Amino acid sequence: MAENSSQNLANHTRYDPLFHFFLLPVVLALWIRGVVVLVRHPGWEHAWGLLLVTALFVAAGKARGYALKVQDRVIRLEERLRFASLLPEPLRSQSLKLNEAQLIALRFASDEEAPALVQRALTENLSRADIKKAIQTWRPDNWRV
Repeated sequence: MAENSSQNLANHTRYDPLFHFFLLPVVLALWIRGVVVLVRHPGWEHAWGLLLVTALFVAAGKARGYALKVQDRVIRLEERLRFASLLPEPLRSQSLKLNEAQLIALRFASDEEAPALVQRALTENLSRADIKKAIQTWRPDNWRV
């Protein structure tokens, strides 16, 4: 998605083309090939090759997962700081009860509607999807990978 395009519920999902459309398909194809070769020609060298491709697949997934987890932690911190200056005191203290998924979804809410959505998220225990659907004025997050 281009940096200047308008972000909303329908288009906020981000893909990393090199990861999603190159690395994963190539490693998956190598893994499938490794299974086929091992079944047709059993042997230690083919089993070892399949094990190496499996390790590559796991490493790629773990590396992506670690990066997303770090981003989630940064988003939590950013939202806590934003809420500290945005929310009135009783709600600010209650906002500490929001779970990680709720905080991550609330990053898309504009400053004007964030207090009401925080209150709704707390009282109705809204899910990430429910919060995103409730947002009227979308605040884009173009830095997410």
